[in-house]
Amino acid sequence: MITGELRSKIDRVWDAFWSGGISNPLEVIEQITYLLFLRRLDMRQQLAENKARVTGTGVIEDPVYLPGQAHLRWSRFKGDEPRAMFDLVSGEVFAFLRDLGADGSTYSHHMRDARFTIPTPALLAKVVDLADELPLDDRDTNGDLYEYLLSKIASAGVNGQFRTPRHIIALMVDLMAPRPDDEICDPACGTAGFLVAAGEYVRAHHPNALADARQRAHFHSSMFHGYDFDSTMLRIGSMNMLLHGVERPDIAYRDSLSQDAAGERDLYTLILANPPFAGSLDYEATAKNLQDVAKTRKTELLFLALFLRLLKPGGRAAVIVPDGVLFGSSRAHRELRRLLVEDHKLDAVVKLPSGVFRPYAGVSTAILIFTKTNSGGTDGVWFYDVQADGFSLDDKRNPIDASDLNDVRARWLERDGTELGRRRTDQSFVVPKADIVAQDYDLSINRYKEVVHDDVEHRTPAEIIADIEALDADLAAGLAELKALLT
Repeated sequence: MITGELRSKIDRVWDAFWSGGISNPLEVIEQITYLLFLRRLDMRQQLAENKARVTGTGVIEDPVYLPGQAHLRWSRFKGDEPRAMFDLVSGEVFAFLRDLGADGSTYSHHMRDARFTIPTPALLAKVVDLADELPLDDRDTNGDLYEYLLSKIASAGVNGQFRTPRHIIALMVDLMAPRPDDEICDPACGTAGFLVAAGEYVRAHHPNALADARQRAHFHSSMFHGYDFDSTMLRIGSMNMLLHGVERPDIAYRDSLSQDAAGERDLYTLILANPPFAGSLDYEATAKNLQDVAKTRKTELLFLALFLRLLKPGGRAAVIVPDGVLFGSSRAHRELRRLLVEDHKLDAVVKLPSGVFRPYAGVSTAILIFTKTNSGGTDGVWFYDVQADGFSLDDKRNPIDASDLNDVRARWLERDGTELGRRRTDQSFVVPKADIVAQDYDLSINRYKEVVHDDVEHRTPAEIIADIEALDADLAAGLAELKALLT
């Protein structure tokens, strides 16, 4: 966790950006990202110089800065007077950043269209001072810092669609339990929250994996794959991965639903995603092999078809979908649900409260969990009705004590055991495949959930008449007593 002092510094810089005229939180984070990257470049050059000095060769391997570029290094310009620093950074340093890319890293690639938009020398000096104080060799602090910056997207109430709540991401990652040999993909990665959380899970639960040279190389170079068609998201997502200790993730520009990406299939063992939904695409621009699965323009259905195409046989997925996917009556809706149940293994439907994505959207959603088999395997589907996620379900989303998420984790592990015996009046239960087929593959939990009715005592007509007669007798006696008193 970052300290309160560091949070306070970030808040002050954030406020300075806003008062300086930059009101888009993504732009603020992007500018800070550029500066953090520049500092890391200087650190990498320093390591190479130290190595050359220790080995006595005097030769710097893969130098970042060439002769004549020393003045562009962070360690050189950070102490300059604000106006001189501003002129150098806005001119030469960002030109250098845009030309960078010879090392082939995903970070350098995404810096090619870097724009400097910090408006004043005073603000630049503030941000440089903050960035210079950060312990960039401490992965935990780096990651927490960047997560705190990204949380500003949500608190600012702008571009919140790019940020899935971290506790929902953590739940999905825990249910999927990523392994060191997984190849993990998010085809609509945004700020790479799912990939970051998956990497942290592997570090925490498989600490020995990174001690093995082969697995370490896989972790840093071929385990994580994220795609987006927003350049700002790619830069932010790449830096998020870097600051969480993943050196060369595959974070690339791609419209995952387009015909240009249609050739990719059977590549990944795990997909974690919250793809955009409520969108509608042009038939002509969409990959034809996705249209073959579901003739539709709805992005939420096309992404489901994409996930099935991208997964290797045996690969698994946990993805967020709007409720309409669960019960929509169009041919494309029914066909995709039929595919999941009949041709693959649908493992679970975890219904989320409708306020999870407030204040940006009030749409009801669920987590679909499935395994690609190409040969069926659905015997029963585990349902869980989440009533509380630890936050209020209004636009404020304040923390509250009530949360079902740990219960979801615990019961998920028992889905093939004690959960099989739970009644449909419970919060979670298993529905046999035959029942789902009988309901035309409807996956809405309310289709199967049973409501508890209080037991009502039924009395015979004779008992009811006897009670009425007794009441009449009591009433007659009372009237007689009242009449006697009055006479």
